[in-house]
This record gives sequence, structure tokens and C-alpha cells, in this order.
Amino acid sequence: MINEQIKVKEVRLISSEGEQLGVVSINEAREKAEEAGLDLVLIAPTAKPPVCKIIDYGKFRYEIARKDKEAKKKQKTIEIKEVRLSPNIDTNDLNTKVSSARKFLEKGNKVKVTLRFRGREMARMFKSKYILDDFAEALSEVATIDKPSKAEGRSLVMFLSAKKA
Repeated sequence: MINEQIKVKEVRLISSEGEQLGVVSINEAREKAEEAGLDLVLIAPTAKPPVCKIIDYGKFRYEIARKDKEAKKKQKTIEIKEVRLSPNIDTNDLNTKVSSARKFLEKGNKVKVTLRFRGREMARMFKSKYILDDFAEALSEVATIDKPSKAEGRSLVMFLSAKKA
């Protein structure tokens, strides 16, 4: 809130240079802001009494937008990469999938390991669970299991994430 939008009787006022001017009435604060040719901006509305600062409102908004943009830049997004397996996978193929999952985990992504079943393979769904266990064991030095293997429709699904260093 700025200038006439502020509806309190008295405020703690801070000058444009950052020095405290004490607790003053809202009218006196508006007058001082007008004298300086700047705006009266409510900085901390929940404080007792509320804190107002005499600053250029456009510049204030710009500074806040810039800080938000910087914070967004530094934020890391975690993606979920998927590795699909089948119940009759060979050991070399499994090793290839393990190495690709290892690369995803080293980049900081989470890995969704899906063991897909088709046709008659559905009858022996839980006998193939050892494939996911072997997969997790092969990655045990770099990954932890977020969600253990669970049946979802025609597949068993397990989530892995990188270990905290």
C-alpha cells in the first residue's frame, strides 16, 4: 500500500536514506514524503505500529521484481526421468539401463523405473519383482529408494533419487 491507501493513525517512519524518524502520525508521514517528492510505502503492515518508508515506489517495485527473478534463476528444478524394463531383460541390457539411470541420478534428477508386462507375462507379475530389486541394488551406492516397487496396472513402478552427499 502507498500514500492515501494506508489507513492507520500512526506509523514508524523510515527516511529515504534509511534512518529512523520515529513514530509519527500518518498525516505527518505523508507530508514528509511529499516534501521529499517521493512516495510513502507500507513496508511491514503487521508490525506494531506499522512501518512505512519514504521511497520512490516505481524503483521499489523494480527492486522486488529483480530479487524475485534472481531467486527464480538460482532455483533447481528436479525432473523425473523414466527407465522402462521388461520381465525377460538380459543382463547386458539391464546394465545399459542401470548406467543411463546412474547418469540421470548424477545430474540430480529422480528416476522412475517401470517394469512393463504384456500378455501372459501378467500371470507371473510378482515373480519378476527381483529385476527391480537387482536394479536398485546396482544403484545402491548413488541412489536411495523413494517409493518401493508397487503394481500400477500392467506394470511395477519404483522411484529412485540421488543420495545426499
